[in-house]
Amino acid sequence: MEHKQGKPRTAMVLAAGLGKRMRPVTAMIPKPLVEVGGKALIDYGVDALLRNGVSRIVVNVHYLPDLLRAHMRKRRGAEIVISDETDMLLESGGGIVKALPELGPDPFYVINSDTFWIDGYRDNLDLMAQMWDASRMDVLLLIADMKRSTGYEGRGDFHMDVEGRLTRVGERDMSPFIYGGAAIIHPRVFAGQAVETFSLNRIFDRAIAEGRLFGVRLDGLWLTVGTPAAIVDAERVLMASAA
Repeated sequence: MEHKQGKPRTAMVLAAGLGKRMRPVTAMIPKPLVEVGGKALIDYGVDALLRNGVSRIVVNVHYLPDLLRAHMRKRRGAEIVISDETDMLLESGGGIVKALPELGPDPFYVINSDTFWIDGYRDNLDLMAQMWDASRMDVLLLIADMKRSTGYEGRGDFHMDVEGRLTRVGERDMSPFIYGGAAIIHPRVFAGQAVETFSLNRIFDRAIAEGRLFGVRLDGLWLTVGTPAAIVDAERVLMASAA
């Protein structure tokens, strides 16, 4: 099985969003550079990728791109490639399609730059790599439990069966399972996709229809920072976990 070949060596960090809900904090800086616990949000994800041996990281930029470029130039340990979306914001799906030539033919990690987690007993990206099986999966998502999360208000995103296969939560339904902002994706799922503005949800839904969207439960605590108030909650959890 393909997951025996080792961890993904490339990754996409989605960092092109406008961060409107984070205003006024994002009036002068892009959301990925907002600091939580004295560390830029994007660096939590980048550090996790480096710990797991990723050697090439593609970062898409749109809002205040020069600040993100300057920040990423200071990063060491992997080749950093900037995918420029200043002319047109492509969202998560379109941004990856544009970056595919830089990501290569093998499965790769995708990380949201505004969510992060505190690992429990297992490193979660390593856990995902161990679970990945390209013969059964097109996409593997990190799935957080609502009870071990901060900054999330909603009905949940997916139901997960005993094998880890995911389906959508219905309009009048609820689930404790939230997409945790990290994935392993096989580039074949983007075959025939144009470089246009679209969400990764299009890819997820197609994988669901084919029974090839899977999840792995996050070991630890999940934090998302969508509003200024959520920064306080996240920092409180970080301090408690370090105590």
